[in-house]
Amino acid sequence: RYEPTWGSLDARPLPAWFDEAKFGVFIHWGVFSVPSFGSEWFWWYWQKEKREPYVKFMDTNYPPGFSYEDFGPLFTAEFFDANQWADILKASGAKYVVLTSKHHEGFTLWGSKYSWNWNAVDVGPKRDLVAELATSVRNRTDLHFGLYHSLFEWFNPLFLEDATNAFKTRKFPTSKSLPELYEIVTKYQPEIIWSDGDGNAPDTYWNSTGFLAWLYNDSPVRDTVVTNDRWGVGSVCAHGGFYTCSDRYNPGYLLPHKWENCMTIDRSSWGYRRDARLRDFLAIEDLVKQLAETVSCGGNLLMNIGPTHDGRIAVVFEERLRQVGAWLKVNGEAIYGTKPWRAQNDTVTPGVWYTFSPKEGIVNAIFLNWPVSGVLELGEPRAKLGETQVKLAGYKELLKWVALGEKGMVIALPQLTPQQLPCQWGWALQLTDVN
Repeated sequence: RYEPTWGSLDARPLPAWFDEAKFGVFIHWGVFSVPSFGSEWFWWYWQKEKREPYVKFMDTNYPPGFSYEDFGPLFTAEFFDANQWADILKASGAKYVVLTSKHHEGFTLWGSKYSWNWNAVDVGPKRDLVAELATSVRNRTDLHFGLYHSLFEWFNPLFLEDATNAFKTRKFPTSKSLPELYEIVTKYQPEIIWSDGDGNAPDTYWNSTGFLAWLYNDSPVRDTVVTNDRWGVGSVCAHGGFYTCSDRYNPGYLLPHKWENCMTIDRSSWGYRRDARLRDFLAIEDLVKQLAETVSCGGNLLMNIGPTHDGRIAVVFEERLRQVGAWLKVNGEAIYGTKPWRAQNDTVTPGVWYTFSPKEGIVNAIFLNWPVSGVLELGEPRAKLGETQVKLAGYKELLKWVALGEKGMVIALPQLTPQQLPCQWGWALQLTDVN
């Protein structure tokens, strides 16, 4: 059994499924999807920081005295079809999904009995959105279902009172945040608890170690659940399950601890923005690059989309997810279930990232640019004449190669028209018998 101490909890082995999965989809959805302007931090920027674009947006478009709470009934989700979402998630090639059950605004996407009149069953959709998505994901896909949960709430009076008392009092976590966590685990049995938003309070205020000890020892998901590292000031990148370290974290080198790169397709926001331009969205080439770099360095990629207030996954997000899925259909063996190799990226040719498939003993070289010369030089693999074989994922015939001295090889790529290429945005070479 795990003790409620970081020493004991950090020693828990991470369930193997998480490292093997490599790729997940993050979904930021909530009342902030109604103004859908600027950022999911809309309430904070408008009311607390009084940022000029947000104040102006409200003054121009809403009557005087309109409050953030008034957005609640406008969060309608009339087009939300959980089956459709599940089908898009499946098509993306993701192996897990993480939904914001509650963001810093405190609005819960399930009918929480600890969030009276500020939840999706009492206000707005009048539906349990968490239950609907959980059911569809489990019925229609093999994805692991996970939930994001914000520890703190910007404007909750109980939290503000505790903060005023320098967190010597603990009214908010005992009556709101912790009961919600126990509630979502018991009710929905998520296999990921993605915690966030410590409100500058220590883990002792949140009783994070007490909750995690229960999660790992006695909860219905004790054997399969994974958690991140956002459990209070000082725990990020130091404690918990996998490390997130910071948003959009992509170190570019191998880390000794399992980590995740959570990032957004919309460069500027996690929530949906009606004011986004096409140039604000990462192209599929950018996403494949992020995936290759992240997995090569031992991380998982958690790629975020922001649905609309009425429950649609905007077409641009759907297209990106389906494109990643199409790429993974061809190159998935270089991603899923792989381990980091002794080298992460190539020393001679930039834009080449390595992974290792332990079962098959294959070194995968993912290259992001197809060389004009038709030959690819790799500085890292040590090839053996008569033994080493080189394949291009999605192409039948073996490729010709020559060794370069002690280390390195030159590979002749097949001469293909753009239509004949196995995919359009990054390719994987499978090298057998290179030491």
